[in-house]
Amino acid sequence: MPLLVVGSVALDCIETPTDKRDDVLGGSAVFFSYAASFFSPVRIIGAVGEDWPIQHTQLLTKKGIDTSGLQTIPGGQTFRWRGRYLPNMNDRETLEVHLNVLGEFQPQLNRTHQACRFLFLGNASPTVQLSVLDQAKGAELTVADTMDLWINIQRDELGALLKRIDGLVLNDSEAKLLANDENLVRAGHAVRAMGPKFVVIKKGEHGAMFFSVHEMYVMPAYPTPLVIDPTGAGDSFAGGMMGHLASLGRFDPQALKEALAYGVVTASFTVEDFSLDRLEKLSRHDLDRRLQEYRQMLTF
Repeated sequence: MPLLVVGSVALDCIETPTDKRDDVLGGSAVFFSYAASFFSPVRIIGAVGEDWPIQHTQLLTKKGIDTSGLQTIPGGQTFRWRGRYLPNMNDRETLEVHLNVLGEFQPQLNRTHQACRFLFLGNASPTVQLSVLDQAKGAELTVADTMDLWINIQRDELGALLKRIDGLVLNDSEAKLLANDENLVRAGHAVRAMGPKFVVIKKGEHGAMFFSVHEMYVMPAYPTPLVIDPTGAGDSFAGGMMGHLASLGRFDPQALKEALAYGVVTASFTVEDFSLDRLEKLSRHDLDRRLQEYRQMLTF
């Protein structure tokens, strides 16, 4: 089943304790779409400026991603983010953010986009996410991401969004902030009670937690010893998860559990190099093989 993602497309400058890269391909929609493309056809909607290197679009197209929704804004500059990771590689500092074209972008869905049954709303203003949701007439499964900025400044709009989506993906600190509770289990249940049918809380090197009305479980991270750049891991997790669901064409409890496992495995590859460099070298066979290793780790 075709999968639609609407989110940021970026040029990142990244500093780690051992290396530094400037102007590498990034953005939530980029990582998501590339990860999801291992499983299902993907259509991406985003905005870039005239400084956008055409080879980045060619890279996505070569992977089979439909980039017809990637809009170049005349005279604009692409969204840019600069960050520095601390020695533990879990925490990072945002050094610079330049929204540029992303700050004014209002996504417009054509008929092909509107017909997609699976929709992922990448991290963006809840008002923008609601606008996309209004246009996505054919969506049967809608999942969104969010961040602390929107929780702090657009809580009411976010609350309206939560009542209309099927799933929410966010990290542990965001869940605690949204629920106003430092206990992650209580926070997960509280966020789910705000509207979505299920909530997935990302915990970085500690995996993810799943909450629905009927069940709660924890998926540990795949223990890769090679952590080069964690940027995009969460978006790759969501891409692997949603891509698997779209490939099945269903989202029952068993499908969701399998999808989270694929999300964990996909993210574990992403952190092993900068940008999409590690994912570019992968095949679906590599993902399935690591999933089997992951499955064996969880069996006792």
